[in-house]
Amino acid sequence: MNIQGVVTEGYEPVRDAFERNFEVLGDRGAAVAVYRDGHKVVDLWAGTKDANGTEPWTEDTAQIVRSATKGVAAAVPLLLHQRGLLDLDAPVGTYWPEFKAGGKERTLVRHLLAHQAGVPALDRGLTTAQAADGVSGARAVAAQQAFWEPGTAHGYHAQTFSWLLSELVLRATGRTVGGILAEEIAEPLGLDFWIGLPEREAHRVGRVAPVEPPESAGLLKTRPRRNVSEAYADPDSLTRRAFAAIDPLPDENDPAYQAAELPGSAGIGTARALARFYAATIGVVEDGARIFTPATTALAGTELTAGPDRVLVVNTRFGPGYMLHGAASPLLSPASFGHPGRGGSLAFADPEAGIGFGYVTNAHAKSVTADPRAQALVRALRSSLS
Repeated sequence: MNIQGVVTEGYEPVRDAFERNFEVLGDRGAAVAVYRDGHKVVDLWAGTKDANGTEPWTEDTAQIVRSATKGVAAAVPLLLHQRGLLDLDAPVGTYWPEFKAGGKERTLVRHLLAHQAGVPALDRGLTTAQAADGVSGARAVAAQQAFWEPGTAHGYHAQTFSWLLSELVLRATGRTVGGILAEEIAEPLGLDFWIGLPEREAHRVGRVAPVEPPESAGLLKTRPRRNVSEAYADPDSLTRRAFAAIDPLPDENDPAYQAAELPGSAGIGTARALARFYAATIGVVEDGARIFTPATTALAGTELTAGPDRVLVVNTRFGPGYMLHGAASPLLSPASFGHPGRGGSLAFADPEAGIGFGYVTNAHAKSVTADPRAQALVRALRSSLS
């Protein structure tokens, strides 16, 4: 495998793990980047732009990152909170009166961000066109009866997070999540990351595809716990219904889907952008830019809920929009905050180690929160820091 890019001395284990991902774990096209203390120390890419293609992945290739989008999108409400424009302890209905229906009257903004809002699924799934139209999703989650009393439990809002966050931000500011991200975060920081892909950037985006790990990966003996398997297999389970809130599942290679502002699932960008983004959430990056104040950085990594996840059927931990380090989603350390993307992608910050990390891939495996390729890179990074 011809690995392109640079690695600062001492981070060679990350390069070795990245190469092994192609040789043993079935990666086809991918990139990984790491910032430490605001400086880029790893920036690698390899393979093909399309999962089933031959055109090489280049320095500027971007990919859809699925739920790793959530961590980037979460910076928008936290930035608004930092500026005094959004109160995390206010009821969602303060900004969005129609949301006060179906037992959701006491839902707080922090509940919405921490997957405690009680609406991870819909009684009737939306089509891809409805999901992307900017109106139908918000109407559906506002009318939806809560599956539990908001704030009393949590369950991963896999798809509905898009409409919840989008409408909250729109009602609070009159602006979209994707627009604020582009104008106030991505452009100032020079990030190649979009929630709502501009047509002028579409040529950079590779095609994703599902893949099975090769037998040589030694992963075939791994089996999820029975209750997890049953939850994903049962069409009536909250697990299946949460992931099927868009029904049928969207074509992620469709330009119309990629252009939609879906901050829970359809962000597109580079590993370099993700690593730089997270570096800027915990400190100053190379040119002096940053996103959060120290107080907001501390808030991003604050646990708001932990324990049994009613959708993922494992124990998870969430802060305000971020998944936190735990057995179901191992990051670098207990101080880390970020978000995985189902099928492989992962990005996070670790304020104690000064790390911003990003990994993207076009080969979507069956993993949900702990992809073996991403985890191999995290272990290699950890060894480089020891």
